[in-house]
Amino acid sequence: MFILELTYTAPVAAVDEQMKAHVAWLDELYEAGVFLASGRKNPRDGGVIIAVADDRARIEEITAQDPFTLAGVCEYRVTEFIATKTAPGLGAYREQLPA
Repeated sequence: MFILELTYTAPVAAVDEQMKAHVAWLDELYEAGVFLASGRKNPRDGGVIIAVADDRARIEEITAQDPFTLAGVCEYRVTEFIATKTAPGLGAYREQLPA
C-alpha cells in the first residue's frame, strides 16, 4: 500500500483550474482498483490518496500522469507501507511481514 501526499506548489486558484481533469483522473484509478480513498488536507494545502499497486515504480508512473503534476501545481511524497492490520472491509489488502 502507498500513502500519496500531495502538496500544492501553486496558488489554490491555479489548482482549481485543473480540478475537473484531476477528478476525472482519480475516477479512472478508482475504477481500476488502484485508489482506495482520497481527499483534501485541512488546511487546504494539498491532499492525500491511499493507493495499492505492485510496486513503487508503478505508483510513480501514475502520479506523473496526474493533471496536477502535468500542470506543475503539486508535488507528491510517496510512502510505501505494509498493511499488517486493516478494517474488515480492507482485509484483501492485509499483508504478512516478511520472515
